[in-house]
Amino acid sequence: MFEFTVEAAAGAARAGRWTLPHGAVETPCFMPVGTQGTVRALSPRDLEAAGASIVLANTYHLFLRPGEETIGKLGGLHRFMGWPHPLLTDSGGFQVFSLEGLRRVMEEGVEFRSHLDGSPRFLSPEKAVEVQWALGADVAMAFDHVIPGGATREQARDALERTLRWLARCKARFDALAGEADSRQTLVPIIQGATYPDLRRAGLEGILGAGAWDALAVGGLSVGEPKAAMWEALETLEPILPRGRPRYLMGVGFPEDVVGAIARGVDLADCVAPTRMGRNGTAFTDDGPVNIRNARHRDDGAPLDAACDCETCTTFSRGYLRHLFAAGELLGLRLLSLHNVRYLIRLSARARAAIIGGTFDGWSRAWLTRYQAKEPA
Repeated sequence: MFEFTVEAAAGAARAGRWTLPHGAVETPCFMPVGTQGTVRALSPRDLEAAGASIVLANTYHLFLRPGEETIGKLGGLHRFMGWPHPLLTDSGGFQVFSLEGLRRVMEEGVEFRSHLDGSPRFLSPEKAVEVQWALGADVAMAFDHVIPGGATREQARDALERTLRWLARCKARFDALAGEADSRQTLVPIIQGATYPDLRRAGLEGILGAGAWDALAVGGLSVGEPKAAMWEALETLEPILPRGRPRYLMGVGFPEDVVGAIARGVDLADCVAPTRMGRNGTAFTDDGPVNIRNARHRDDGAPLDAACDCETCTTFSRGYLRHLFAAGELLGLRLLSLHNVRYLIRLSARARAAIIGGTFDGWSRAWLTRYQAKEPA
């Protein structure tokens, strides 16, 4: 279990297969985000139709509501949300980071006020692991200290060192829960270090020195830093990351970023962008984003994306989709969210096919040229 095989490579880009307790995940792979045990506006059957093989849920939100004990009583997170396939749970580190003014980071953990009712709460590395163990996802993330993209070197070093100390505590608690039995879950550490290449290298060295891991994640990117700095961080890590472990880039999900990340050795990515953009009327296509609210689509009988095989594109016209948004109909939110999730999953699958076929470099350059050629429609 948790075995990862690299099936083909093209430069830094890889095509692989990760075996998890609830199924296998072919990489590169985009993971839809089901923050509160649901991918907004989409059902589990929608996700299966879109080709999703793994979904992400969030420890912070499920810890607050309905609580891991309630989910445990109802059969664990897979049964609770009706998703029988692989699940990954984030540790809550990013969500706590986003609670500016409502949280206090200390060595013991993070003290914060719930965004729901203002009640005082506390998440420690041990508690984050315990919650995720109770949820029962295939993949649990270690609790990390996330800082903004413009952080100073001193702030970045402090957060990195705390993340490594917290990782040791996460691992100790996880090992105690797992015991001697074959584990139904794997714990994944997160590499921090902000935009400082030497700190990123130090973060990886600290993680590799702390134990054997089934996968590695890169966190603390796409949090306000310049795009070039994100690419530099990935390019710094790629040559020194273990070859035989999947690499997960956290919080990245715009099409050009997914392709760019794959080119730099990333195997898995996640983001709320496809569903959030869909609910706001923006659709991803190879020719760039389409704003379906635009008046030019009023009488357009063409599909949203003629190359897409999702329910939205094979059933409805742009004119109808614009009507749904103009009328405030909920179906519009579902249909564009469904298309965007399918688009990113299909984009990752196309990248995988190009890697296996030995054409990834040319394919990715041609795709990016086309994607950036037109103004948003």
